[in-house]
Amino acid sequence: MSLIPLRPGPPDGTPPDGTPHVRRPGAGTERRDAARNRELLLCAARELVEEGGAGSLTMGALAQRAGVGKGTVFRRFGSRAGLMLTLLSDAEAEFQARFMFGPPPLGPGAPPLERLIAFGVERIAWLLEFGELARAADESAHNRFDVPAALLCHRHLEMLLREARLTADPWLMASALGAMLEPERLLHAVRVQGVAPEQLAETWRELVTRILRAA
Repeated sequence: MSLIPLRPGPPDGTPPDGTPHVRRPGAGTERRDAARNRELLLCAARELVEEGGAGSLTMGALAQRAGVGKGTVFRRFGSRAGLMLTLLSDAEAEFQARFMFGPPPLGPGAPPLERLIAFGVERIAWLLEFGELARAADESAHNRFDVPAALLCHRHLEMLLREARLTADPWLMASALGAMLEPERLLHAVRVQGVAPEQLAETWRELVTRILRAA
């Protein structure tokens, strides 16, 4: 079978049919402006959360703080849940990189029990820092259990439980352990019930140790 050779185009880059390329003037500048405007909106959103908590961050409040129309905020983030997830994305990506690729015991290379302990301890510390945003994202999401970050954490717990040869259903056990790491539960324990963060970490350590040793 013979191949049909492609007709070379003119040296100026014009397509073979003679139709000139249409390049929108300033396209690169527009992309840079869009990225800069997005970061300005995120900075304004972080300021609102720092000043009044995640509850004070509404699309209208963000538009007013950033000096843009409310429609601009909705076009950029889609919804309040989308805004919350965007704010969380960088912190989530950093945490995910640590437990998937970082040094042990949080990262690969340590026994399953050590990794489970490290994961819970580090996640508790992470949630106490970013819990307001995580809680708001949970409340705004259509199904918070289907959010990619939640799915990844659940699968990581399930994987470690399987590696530890748990006799119980690893999927269900990962769900039970994950319930202890829910933002609403942790923030309520610390802020309302006065539980010390160190006590939460120690409870997690004892819980997973007992589960795996019993198995």
